[in-house]
Amino acid sequence: MKAYLSSFLVAICFSVAIGYVLIPILRKLKLGQSILNYVTEHNYKSGTPTMGGLIFICSSVASFFIFACGRKYLSLVSLAVGLSYMSVGIIDDYIKIKLKHNKGLGGWQKTFFELVIAIIVAIFAWLRGLTEVNIPFTKLSVDLGIWFIPICILVFLATTNSVNLTDGLDGLAGGVTYIFFMALGVLICLQRRGINANAYYYEYANLSLFCFSISGAIVGYLLYNTHKASVFMGDTGSLALGGLVAILSIVSGNLLFIPVIGIIYVLSSISVIMQVAYYKKTKKRIFLMAPLHHHFQHKGYDESKIAIAYKLATLFLGLICIISYL
Repeated sequence: MKAYLSSFLVAICFSVAIGYVLIPILRKLKLGQSILNYVTEHNYKSGTPTMGGLIFICSSVASFFIFACGRKYLSLVSLAVGLSYMSVGIIDDYIKIKLKHNKGLGGWQKTFFELVIAIIVAIFAWLRGLTEVNIPFTKLSVDLGIWFIPICILVFLATTNSVNLTDGLDGLAGGVTYIFFMALGVLICLQRRGINANAYYYEYANLSLFCFSISGAIVGYLLYNTHKASVFMGDTGSLALGGLVAILSIVSGNLLFIPVIGIIYVLSSISVIMQVAYYKKTKKRIFLMAPLHHHFQHKGYDESKIAIAYKLATLFLGLICIISYL
């Protein structure tokens, strides 16, 4: 427990320090975010430095390696996956900055890269026998067998895009995700109690440690990202977080917990799907604007209040999932 708390606190310190140094550099390099012209409430944010995801990714990795010990194969695989998705995000952010608009990689291009990574990970996990998944609100688990592969791919695509869609207000995606990782880290700790002191005991200990490192790193990053933000995570950060949410949940057997603790991610995606489908059919809108957080914003709710409400919902569901393991 001491190592988990230490990694969390050290990651916070690293993020604060890295952000203090990196943000002025991003400004100097003019790596500013272009804002969608139909989100008029955000016009004042145009030019805010982006690629801030580098802050919490670097911080979490540094903190993890300081405190990790024993076998950490699955944690290194998770890190590689997170960095792969971050690389796609960097390319996307660079195109946006270079062309000075909010559209980077085309939808099919981004999906192609995400799909390739997801297929590789799904086959890897299946070959490693990581097909058993825990069922939320119970202490039961089920082996998905060969069905694990398509479900794993679907989880990756849904999660990365959902986290990306949630990144629409200051501190929103970061606030929700640091609570998600904190809850996941605690869950893995509780689930690990039934594992004998073998290689996998230390594997799961390090997976939990990685979750706490990421959570702390995001908390430190939020010093610069809460309303009014002085830096955005960009797709560099949101795709990396989406990939890490997916892979750490998958290799720990907790992929079914993503739509539960990560209910906010689900709401973001579902609201967009409903809006697009309904508009194509009727030429009318269900929400004032999608994703759902923009609907609330158009209703007059302050960004900070929306972010707090979303974090509370994530915390509430995370605690319920944890309580079921006590």
